[in-house]
Amino acid sequence: MDNISVSTTDVRIERHATQLSRQLKLLREKLFPPLSQKTLRTFTSGEAAQMIGVSDGYLRQLSLDGKGPQPDVSHNGRRSYTLRQINELRQHMAKIKPKDALSYLPCRRDGEKLQTIAITNFKGGSAKTTTTLYLAQHLALEGYRVLAIDLDPQASLSSLLGVQPEFDLLDGDTLYGAIRYDAQRRPLKDIVRKTYFDGLDLVPGNLELMEFEHETPRALNERLKPEELFFRRVGNAIAEVEANYDIVVIDCPPQLGYLTLGAVCAATSLLITIHPQMVDVASMSQFLLMTSDLLSVVRKAGGDLQHDFIKYVVTRHEPFDAPQSQIVALLRSLFGDDVLTATILKSTAIADAGLTKQTLYEIEKGQVRRSTYDRALESVNAANGEILASIHKAWGRT
Repeated sequence: MDNISVSTTDVRIERHATQLSRQLKLLREKLFPPLSQKTLRTFTSGEAAQMIGVSDGYLRQLSLDGKGPQPDVSHNGRRSYTLRQINELRQHMAKIKPKDALSYLPCRRDGEKLQTIAITNFKGGSAKTTTTLYLAQHLALEGYRVLAIDLDPQASLSSLLGVQPEFDLLDGDTLYGAIRYDAQRRPLKDIVRKTYFDGLDLVPGNLELMEFEHETPRALNERLKPEELFFRRVGNAIAEVEANYDIVVIDCPPQLGYLTLGAVCAATSLLITIHPQMVDVASMSQFLLMTSDLLSVVRKAGGDLQHDFIKYVVTRHEPFDAPQSQIVALLRSLFGDDVLTATILKSTAIADAGLTKQTLYEIEKGQVRRSTYDRALESVNAANGEILASIHKAWGRT
């Protein structure tokens, strides 16, 4: 039996947390030298051409003519581009072919509102953070200006995007800094940070986000202006940087608290992740009932709850598992087109990439078995493509 007098529980847990944090920092330094920061791989000329929408031969000729950013050329003549260079090439193509500018630069136009997508579910294990990360990176690779907001105090999204909260963040460096109720509130533009992924910015998260959950009940007893009420604060903060982005994705915490309600009210669209297991479906049923009840209260208080689309994303799907197939069929029969046609597969390729805090978009293809990689990436791209199509529909694009 442990001798509690030697080391109390709080002291032991604090020691374990410190040891683990230090080890994670050492691991980051080992995985991403020399600056201990994540970097994104370069893309082959063929990959770059496909992303831009031109032929590899055309890209080669641009390089030979000295037009646009120049690729890195290896000793065997292979050309590679960074994502920043690919985005510069998109700008170059839009200038020389203005009639096709929209295909090269898909950024939102005048009259198209900022799309804010909240990814939510209060059941753990539904791949909410993974779905957010893959969607944000996919949109950035497509040429959109993306802001990812980590509203989960556990800060998994921040960690996957190269930020270790306990070492890299100071007080007020999360969205809490922009939505708090006191005079220390900061403009969101001062909190947003660039990531190693060109076109993708981050508002990181950490445990201080819980302060908003603790302070809101007290604030509800104060006489706040309508625009200062808790369910408008997230949206008001995002509005400060609206001109800089096309799409915002929010990784909501796994609970129905004030942060989640604020995100849902700020969102123009919702994604609800669901793992096709009966216990998860039962949990989602309770989640939907509770959400409906809480949002009706918010709506009566003046909250705007008009969303362009609400989609259910089936994650960690094993298509040859009969019970899962039955659950997916049930969801489709109940919710129809609100369930994405594509499902995100449970894959060792996704899991293996995650061991180094990377996604399939980041790793070199040779790091995992090719067939496994292709199958997993195809499922992710198909789901993200459907979401992007819904965004285009909301913008009025054909």
